[in-house]
Amino acid sequence: MIILVTGAAGPTGAAVSEHFAKQGHTVIGVDKDEVDLLDRAAVDALAARIEAEHGHVDGVVHLVGGWRGGPGFAQTDLADWDVLHDLLIRTLQHVSLAFEPLLRRSADGRFVIVSAKAAQRPTAGGAAYAAAKAAAEAWTLSLADALRGTSSAAVILVVKALVNDAMRAAKPEAAFAGFTDVRDLAEAIGRLYDQPADQLNGTRLDLTT
Repeated sequence: MIILVTGAAGPTGAAVSEHFAKQGHTVIGVDKDEVDLLDRAAVDALAARIEAEHGHVDGVVHLVGGWRGGPGFAQTDLADWDVLHDLLIRTLQHVSLAFEPLLRRSADGRFVIVSAKAAQRPTAGGAAYAAAKAAAEAWTLSLADALRGTSSAAVILVVKALVNDAMRAAKPEAAFAGFTDVRDLAEAIGRLYDQPADQLNGTRLDLTT
């Protein structure tokens, strides 16, 4: 399979890339130093290159993220919204628009985003983050509708937050209760290929339960 991982340089991207590479799949990892996902033309060029080399894509795992928040609702800095809009929404729009045609050609494709429980249960200080995550979910569900009737699926995976080895090493006393390890996330993404696309398409899978 041909798997594209965006945000590949971070711990989560590394875990997902490693998981699929160990399974013998071709992993194309990109990060902001390689492709500016805020540049629609650059993303389209990436899609064109993958199409020329492979003809399709079997997985797009979109891992570009970030968090901004404040002490309370009235203290929300709308500059945080601008940052989160670009990170969580605009990059998703560019990637999904460019790669939907390639996913339609896959015999078993998956488009995956990682969302947060905050999208459904926002806190007062996390309004901008929760709203951006909710918008990203809505956009992904629209992609799912576009993929209906194909062999591909768009799926939302929900976590409280992610944790990796570096975070544990930095705070050995922390419990990280309810957090999802990035390796567990990678395995969960891999398991999406164990179910038929038409059963998964448009679903929101909670990894915290």
